[in-house]
Amino acid sequence: MFPASAPCLLQSLESSSRASGGGDGDTSGFETQKVFDRYGQVCLSAASSARSMENGVAPVEAKPPAQQSCFSRFTSQKIAGLQGFRPPVKGTTTSPTTNNESSLRLSGGDSNFHARNWKIKADQAKKTAFIREAEKLKYQIAVIEKNKNGHLYNKKSDFRAEYSTLEDHEHKLTNNRKAEKVKTEQELSKIHNNVKRFQQQLKDVKPTTEFVEKLREMMEEIEIAISTFKEEQRLVYEELMKEEKTVMNELTALEKRIETWMLDNSAAERGYKLPAGKAVMDNEMVSHLPKEVLDFERFLQQTGGRQGGWDDYDHQNFLKVLTKQKGKLVCVKEALEYLPGRTQEDIQRHEKWYQEFLFLEEKKKESIQTWKLKKIQEREKLLMEHGKSKEVLESERLARLEAQREKLEEERKRQQEKLETWRQQKELETAEKQAAQKKEEEEREWRQKQERQRQLEVKLLVEEYTRQRKTQEEFMRLENQILEEAEREERKISAAAGICKFQQRVEIHVKRDASRLCKLTKGWEERTKNPGSAGSGPLLHIPHRAVPSWRQGL
Repeated sequence: MFPASAPCLLQSLESSSRASGGGDGDTSGFETQKVFDRYGQVCLSAASSARSMENGVAPVEAKPPAQQSCFSRFTSQKIAGLQGFRPPVKGTTTSPTTNNESSLRLSGGDSNFHARNWKIKADQAKKTAFIREAEKLKYQIAVIEKNKNGHLYNKKSDFRAEYSTLEDHEHKLTNNRKAEKVKTEQELSKIHNNVKRFQQQLKDVKPTTEFVEKLREMMEEIEIAISTFKEEQRLVYEELMKEEKTVMNELTALEKRIETWMLDNSAAERGYKLPAGKAVMDNEMVSHLPKEVLDFERFLQQTGGRQGGWDDYDHQNFLKVLTKQKGKLVCVKEALEYLPGRTQEDIQRHEKWYQEFLFLEEKKKESIQTWKLKKIQEREKLLMEHGKSKEVLESERLARLEAQREKLEEERKRQQEKLETWRQQKELETAEKQAAQKKEEEEREWRQKQERQRQLEVKLLVEEYTRQRKTQEEFMRLENQILEEAEREERKISAAAGICKFQQRVEIHVKRDASRLCKLTKGWEERTKNPGSAGSGPLLHIPHRAVPSWRQGL
């Protein structure tokens, strides 16, 4: 017979089993297992009472030995089945061979619970640190914007027009940022609602094909939404990184340009302090220079020097791009990347100036070389006229040729070194680009692998949850069946015990008397005592009812 506390324990077991569907899988399985252990102890106490009844220590109500043995065997078999059956605990795998082992004991559930609790705390700590860092950056941005507004937009100066342009551009960027924020929040809210709806569906799992298909469709929809959102954010992030790189290059170029202006101004101030005789000497030398040299110097004065009016930083970047494109500016867009702040017309105009600069410089070099040869010939002629020997002239000529050859060799080595440096830099850039592409490919493959693994984990989680739900329902059904059978057996035993008790209370003990077989019964003896009173004798008249007049004679 089951004790009175068994229904309460069954109710708590049922509520714990239902709670496992909507809460944490580890804690719910842990509570369910504790309730199940308590219920198993109650069942074992019932089995022990049944065995004591079978051994002869009977309660107040005696039961037949056959019924006691039957009930004891039935209870032992059912309780053994209950003890062998355990609700699965999340994080462990069950199989027919290990279902009765100690892998699903309380210690295993407790360790899984602590591990999951530690993981949740670590995630919460990361979220808290991220939120704290975001708040700090937000405060810094507010301070920087306040300082910027105080320096730019509150000034009443001649540069108010430029400041108003910057202010309008900033308002435009702010509106775009707010619109993008609203759009992002809407997408995240949609994904959040879909996840909540999916969790709500998981609270009431039905072991049907339609329900599983519905869960799969919802899960795929959520995964597609999350993947699309992540891809869009990745593209936006890459675009922002490119814009940041461009802005940083422009800022660096502007800083170098400002530094160059400062150096040029200081050099100009120093130049103003030179003695006045220098200009007189230069004017005297100009009259003796070749025409090509004068044309080249006049070209430099009219076009802004050897850099065409550009600062040293922009001109060096222009030469770098021109060297990269083998002396001809084929791709202007590439030059625009190296020359922030310059337009396409400026670059084309500077290229035209540079070609003319090279042409005039070459003419100048040829003219100077011709002038040098002429001077050497005049000198040799003068030396010959003064009686200098031919051997001395030849030795001087050879010395000059040797010096010129050494100079050319040094120039060739210098050009070779520059070429080697450029080649190494090019190889380094190519290697860095390939490494960046390889790293990006590896990151993309890693993200795809992580996404596939996550989808597989979600799928396995849904299957595991469905299997646990089915197992729990089977457990509840088996438990209800056991209780019903136990109640029926209890009613049978109670009825048999009541019949046995009633039979013991009304049992009649009669002694055997063989002479009574031929004696008259009491009733016959009473009848034979007064023969006349019984109406015996011949029947002369039998009373009948009267016949109506209208039926007489029929």
